[in-house]
Amino acid sequence: MPLVPTADLVARAAAARGCVAAFNVITLEHAEAIARGAEEAGFPAILQISENAVRYHGGRIAPLAAASGAVAEASGVGLSLHLDHATDLRLVQQAADTGFSSAMFDAGALPHAENVTATAAAAAWAHGAGLWLEAELGYVGGKPDAPASAHADGVRTDPAEALDFVNRTGVDALAVAVGSSHAMTRRTAALDHALIARLRRTVPVPLVLHGSSGVPDEELGAAVRVGMVKINFGTALNIAFTRTVRAVLSEEPVQVDPRTYLGAARASVADTVRDLLTRLAASPPAEGDTGQRGTDDHRHGSVGQ
Repeated sequence: MPLVPTADLVARAAAARGCVAAFNVITLEHAEAIARGAEEAGFPAILQISENAVRYHGGRIAPLAAASGAVAEASGVGLSLHLDHATDLRLVQQAADTGFSSAMFDAGALPHAENVTATAAAAAWAHGAGLWLEAELGYVGGKPDAPASAHADGVRTDPAEALDFVNRTGVDALAVAVGSSHAMTRRTAALDHALIARLRRTVPVPLVLHGSSGVPDEELGAAVRVGMVKINFGTALNIAFTRTVRAVLSEEPVQVDPRTYLGAARASVADTVRDLLTRLAASPPAEGDTGQRGTDDHRHGSVGQ
């Protein structure tokens, strides 16, 4: 089916008091696996390509975007294309011409006042080009420019500051620091659910959780119930991918056909996506939910709705 705008997927998830999952794409195999996993689970998802992935592909955004978009359009579930962690507005501008409906602009490494100015300019440009824009406030652990720990003093997102940031920048969604970390290979992160609830009550746009691979199922379910709407996964897919490649080559050390180990890795990532979506969907309903989920086909709706 045609690409679905990220704004629509997020809005449907928020309206259903559920969430929509976003998965990082690094190679074509990632995109194919995410589409397959989403189809098997029967839920929509967001294919997101980070600035780091673009850099890995020689700084060219168009080839991977075109391939991912083609995979999404051949899928039987609603998928969107999102640019993640762009620190350069020029990359956001390229995204508008290559099939993306949304982007995450990350000026978090700048001093706060400069972050506000840069993000407001990015949001104004993005909206003029028809892009939905996400930004970040606070420091999610695991980033090169972030404090060593997601639990260090002063790194969590302050609700009052978040409200001011959203009002001054005009962004459409806000990634917040509530205890998760990027690049975690073990699911041991403990989230600050009381803070998530305060942010939900204070901030007028959907909340985004980065670094979700390191968050246990029960913590993710609780986060969605108190207000998280977009849930980002990356490392979990790479763990499955790399573990499978290692296993295949260990069992067949003379194997030289990449289709053998990449195909197995793609299947493993698809299983991971399916399982994550299925477990998110099994989470209890959000606060205030009456159990009436609406009549939208779940292929177009949200996870955990």
